[in-house]
Amino acid sequence: MAEEEHLSPFHTEKIVQFQEVTGTEDLGEARSQLENHGWDLEAAVQTHLALGDNRAPTPPIPAQNGRNDHNDTEDGADSGERESTSGSLLPAWPRGSIFSWGYYLLTLPFRITLSSLSSLFLFVYRIVYPYPRRLTDPLGDVLQFIGQYEAEYGQQHPAFFQGSYSQALSHAKSELKFLLVYLHCADHQDTPAFCRTTLSDPALVEYVNNTMVFWGCSVTTAEGYRVSQALRENAYPFLALIVLRDNRMTVVGRLEGPCTPTKLTEQLQLIVRDNEAYLVVARAERQERELTAALRLQQDEDYQESLQEGAEGTVHIVVKLPHGARLERRFLKTDSLEALYYYIFCHPDSPDRFQVTTNFPRQVVPCEPSEANPNPPTFEEFRLPPRSMLFVSDLDA
Repeated sequence: MAEEEHLSPFHTEKIVQFQEVTGTEDLGEARSQLENHGWDLEAAVQTHLALGDNRAPTPPIPAQNGRNDHNDTEDGADSGERESTSGSLLPAWPRGSIFSWGYYLLTLPFRITLSSLSSLFLFVYRIVYPYPRRLTDPLGDVLQFIGQYEAEYGQQHPAFFQGSYSQALSHAKSELKFLLVYLHCADHQDTPAFCRTTLSDPALVEYVNNTMVFWGCSVTTAEGYRVSQALRENAYPFLALIVLRDNRMTVVGRLEGPCTPTKLTEQLQLIVRDNEAYLVVARAERQERELTAALRLQQDEDYQESLQEGAEGTVHIVVKLPHGARLERRFLKTDSLEALYYYIFCHPDSPDRFQVTTNFPRQVVPCEPSEANPNPPTFEEFRLPPRSMLFVSDLDA
C-alpha cells in the first residue's frame, strides 16, 4: 500500500496496537477503523468487536485540507454518532477521561449531600448514644497484680511500690532513686521460673530494696498495657531501669529475657554505676536549692524582726539626694531630727544648703537647727512612719 509510506510513527503505532488487540491481520481494516474514529484506539476496538470481523471496511473520514494529523482526529472524536457500512447508527464511544469527569461532576452534589447527612446523623446518634467509656483504675490494677503475684509466687520478692506508674515515677524523682520497672506476662513460658528463682533471690531482693524503687504490673491490665506501650518491650521477662537525667526521668537500661539472679544483679549494678553521676549532680543541686531557700527564709525572718523593732523603737529612713544618690539608715524614735540633718550634711554629695521633705503628703521636715528652730523635734514627735522615704532639695539650685 502506497499510502502506508505517508503514515506518521504515531499512526503506525496505533495500527499495530489495534491489530494486537483485535487479532486482525487486515492492515486496511485497522487503518480504516482508526481513521473513522479519529485515531481513538479504544473507540475503534469497541466498534470492531461490536460489528464483527466479516463486514466490509468502513470508508475513512475525509481529512480537511488534505490533512489527517493527530490534532484533527482528536477534535473529531467527540462527534455524536457515526454511520457504519451497514447503514446502522452506532453511538460514538466516549473517551474514558471525559466520561469519568462528567460522571464525577454529575454525581458530586449528590455525594456531598449524602456525606453531610451521614455525618449529621452520626453526630446526633453519638449525642443520644455516646461511646461507652472504659473506666480505668491504675492503683487497682497494681494492687490486684501484687495480690495475684504473691498468691502464686510467694512474698519473697523486692518490695513492690504500691501506686500507679506515674506515682512511682514521682516518688523515685523526689527521693532521687533509680526506678526498676517490671512488666509481668503470665502467659510467657519463662515467667514462672524468673519469678520463683530470680526475683526471689535474697541477695537481689536486698540490693533492689536498698538502692531503688521497684514497680511492677501485669501487661493484661490497662495500667500495665499503657506502660508496655510507653516502654516498647520486645521480650519477657522485661525490666527497665529509669533515673532522673537532665531533670527528666529517662530509661537508662533495658533487661529482656530470662537470666540468673547473679547476672541480673551484676547488670543492675553496672547500669547504676554508669548513671550514678546524674543522681550525684541532682543531689548537689537540690542541696544548693535547699540551702538557698534556708538563707532566704532566715533573711525574711530577720527582716520581719527588723520591722517589728522599727515599729517598737526605731525608724528606717531612706534619703534621696538631688543627684540620685540614695542613703539608708535607722534612727531611734527618740533621736532629734538634727541627727538626720547632720547625717545628710556630712555626705559628699550633699548640697551646702538643702531642705528635706516627705513625698506624700509633701511636708518639710524641720531637721536643720536655726534661730527659729534651735531644738528640732524628735522623729517620734514629728510622727514619721517606721519606714519613710525623704527627698533632699538643693536651695541654691
